[in-house]
Amino acid sequence: MMTAKPGRRALISSMSGSSEEGFMKRSKKVLLTGMTAAYLCAAAFVAGTGGLIEKRTSAQAIATPTPVPTTASFDQTAAIAKLKEQIKGRENEPADKVFKNIQTPFIRSINAGRLLAVMEFGYARSLGVNCTHCHTPEKWEAEDKPQKQIARDMAAMMARINSELLKDVKNLKSAMPTINCTTCHRGEIKPALNMPSR
Repeated sequence: MMTAKPGRRALISSMSGSSEEGFMKRSKKVLLTGMTAAYLCAAAFVAGTGGLIEKRTSAQAIATPTPVPTTASFDQTAAIAKLKEQIKGRENEPADKVFKNIQTPFIRSINAGRLLAVMEFGYARSLGVNCTHCHTPEKWEAEDKPQKQIARDMAAMMARINSELLKDVKNLKSAMPTINCTTCHRGEIKPALNMPSR
C-alpha cells in the first residue's frame, strides 16, 4: 500500500517540530537575510571595482556607434535618379570614363550604371548614411570631405583582406571567402567595438 508524500511545509514542520506559523516566520527571515546578503555583496563588488563598472559603461557609450545626422534637405533617391538620367546611354561605359575623380581600383573596373548601385547599397546603406557623408551634391568629384579618402582607404583594406589575407585562414567553409563594408559596419558609421546589450 502506497502512502502519500507529505507536503513541503508538513515535512519541514515535522522535522523541526514547529507549527506552520513558525515556518512562515522563519521563511520570511531567511528570505530577508538572503536578499540583504545579495544586496551587500553587490554593493561590495561595485565598490571594490573602484567604479570600473561605471567607467566601462561610459567607455562603451563612447565606443557605441551613433549615426551622424545627414543633411535634412538632401533627397538621395532624387539625386540618384538625376544621376541616372545624366548618364543615360552611357551606363555600360567604364565608371572612370563617365564620372570624374574615380580613384578606387574596384570602382574604376565597373561600369557607370553599377557604380551608382555600389554607392547606394555598398557604401551608403552599409554605413547607414546618404551620399552627403562623402560627397557634396552636384560636385560629386570634389575632395572637400575627408570621409571620401577614408572610404578609399577602407576599400583598399577590404581588397587586400579579400585577395591576400582570407585565403590563408584555414578551415573556412567557403572556397572564396569575402568581406565587404557591411561585414564590419552593419549600418553604422563606426563599427561596434562591443556587443549590444540584450
